[in-house]
Amino acid sequence: MSPRSASVNEELRRRSRERLLQAAVELVSEHGYEATTLGDIADRAGSARGLVSYYFPGKRQLVQSAVHRLMHRTLEEALEREPRAEDGPERMARAIDAILGLAQDRPVLMRQHMAGLLQAEGFVPCPEQRRLAELLRDTMARNGSFDVDADYPMLRALLMGAVYAALVPGAPMPVPVLRAELFKRYRLAWELGVPPDTRTAAPGGSCDTDLSRFFATGAAPECDS
Repeated sequence: MSPRSASVNEELRRRSRERLLQAAVELVSEHGYEATTLGDIADRAGSARGLVSYYFPGKRQLVQSAVHRLMHRTLEEALEREPRAEDGPERMARAIDAILGLAQDRPVLMRQHMAGLLQAEGFVPCPEQRRLAELLRDTMARNGSFDVDADYPMLRALLMGAVYAALVPGAPMPVPVLRAELFKRYRLAWELGVPPDTRTAAPGGSCDTDLSRFFATGAAPECDS
């Protein structure tokens, strides 16, 4: 059997990283951040413990990257679902509903994520976070922003604040109330996006336990013999 090509090795590394991201999201959703170890994540991903350190500096960076992946792929799916919409207000409504939907469907994961952002390291720069930012900036631009550099950070802050408010232990605010405030700020009609009373019937509207579509973890490529 001939040695694997550089492209095959690169694909194998990419899939290993994807499996770690998916395992991190699943385990933190099931058990919380503190109860999830890097060993648990490696075992769920079917990877050697050393591979985790190869791809990520630590658990916080891995989990934050994994949640940002879930967020940007959820947002991407919402923006591109059929019937596709180029209309700015519709895309803004879909973006708001996608992020609020994660808070509603995955409270343990998103609560841990918000807590992690308040740690000393804050946002961990990674490709997943950058892709999320790109999607939100594009949404802001399509909705008619004349200064995306100023308006995008405000949108991000408002979404983060709404997620936090929805997840405060003992005093959560109802997601429809938070949605109404955000829709009012951006002058969006209530029927745009996925209104709460129709959400479970819409694609991605219910809490789907199968996350494989967000992570490219298919069969490894075969090498030449």
